Amino acid sequence: MDLTRQGAGAAAALPPLAAALRVWARIGLLSFGGPAGQIAMLHREIVQTRHWLSERRFLHALSFCALLPGPEAMQLATYLGWAMHGPVGGVCAGTLFVLPGAAVLLGLSVLYVTLGHVPAVDGLFEGLRCAVLAIVVQALVRIGARALRTRSAWTLAAASFVALYAFAVPFPAVVLTAGLIGAARPRWFDRAMPAAGQAATPGLLERALLADPGRLARQAGAARRAGLAALALWLAPVAALRLFAPGRFADIAWFFTKMAVVTVGGAYAVLAYVAQDAVHRYHWLAPPEMLAGLGLAETTPGPLVLVVQFVGFLAGTRAPGGLHGLAGGMVATALTLWVTFMPCFGFVFLGAPVVERWAENMRLAGGLAAVTASVVGVIANLAVWFSVHVLFAVTVTLRAGPAALDLPVPGSVQPWAALLAGLAAVLLFMLRENVARTLAACALLGLAAKIV
Repeated sequence: MDLTRQGAGAAAALPPLAAALRVWARIGLLSFGGPAGQIAMLHREIVQTRHWLSERRFLHALSFCALLPGPEAMQLATYLGWAMHGPVGGVCAGTLFVLPGAAVLLGLSVLYVTLGHVPAVDGLFEGLRCAVLAIVVQALVRIGARALRTRSAWTLAAASFVALYAFAVPFPAVVLTAGLIGAARPRWFDRAMPAAGQAATPGLLERALLADPGRLARQAGAARRAGLAALALWLAPVAALRLFAPGRFADIAWFFTKMAVVTVGGAYAVLAYVAQDAVHRYHWLAPPEMLAGLGLAETTPGPLVLVVQFVGFLAGTRAPGGLHGLAGGMVATALTLWVTFMPCFGFVFLGAPVVERWAENMRLAGGLAAVTASVVGVIANLAVWFSVHVLFAVTVTLRAGPAALDLPVPGSVQPWAALLAGLAAVLLFMLRENVARTLAACALLGLAAKIV
């Protein structure tokens, strides 16, 4: 059998786009827990359950996406979709990752503006929040076991955790430093990726690439064109609004366009930036409303950066003059989502072919392996932060020079939250239950506690 026929056979073994769409939609509906929980969901569905990609390629893609501005989990889904089915697959994966959460958050935003808090909804999402804590811990264990294979990788992960948790070092500085260390000393991390024994069982994509090595290279041209088109589609409405329709909606478009470029580090970096400008400069919402929006985004599927959708919705409902109220909120929501996520497609489509072409470069591999080790520290920081704020009602901040530790008050433990989180841990770690059933069980128990 010649190479062309081998490539065709291997490509045929890949799941069809329609089947992949069902998986991306499932992930989008169940992707709770911020980047750590979402990365865990992607890893479980794509690598462990369906074996579409190998461990090495998944971590390689994760390291690249961690360096990009924007939500890394959404960009990782886009990258994986592109690798499987080209730009169309990337667009579908990234869009389905965002849309379910955006739809849920839009509904909750409407309820927030019109009705305020609904106890039943609060209970439902309290249960989900507790389950997500266990999912984050599971992600930490699994990704750490695969990424931390050298003493240097362990040291870098620990240093990243301390830098974030104790010293509030900006996330971009942490991952950039890790990447530079790995590029300068790649042999410190040469066992940080999966061992050779794991490479003997490649995923479906790797089998296709073994038979047809030029497959991703042939997709590179289409990816570059798609990336340039995404950047043009991103900037066109921003320029049109600023030139021809200045006002509240032009300000929304420009504000979140800047955010899409300068906020590397996820929703918590976004929170600081948005609080500074949207709250104090533009006066679109009050500080407690900003925190309420982050809470809603934390308990809905999709990227945590969807908090900007809540901000845009409130800004639109309060627009002076013509379009305002719920109609203004809907328009502002669409505009916010467009300028926040459209550049993500551009960044991934323009960068992914380059990363794939340089995959065997030792310095690049070392840099990406170091970033992956650093991401383990990032996930550990999120796991601790989540534990402190989900399981305890009161926290205190202890300061010692430049260090500041956010610690729980032991007497403020919330028994019901601890019980639900413990149940989720038993389901995931001991009974090997799937994520969907774990989330459903905890959500229903949280709902029952509020309505009984």
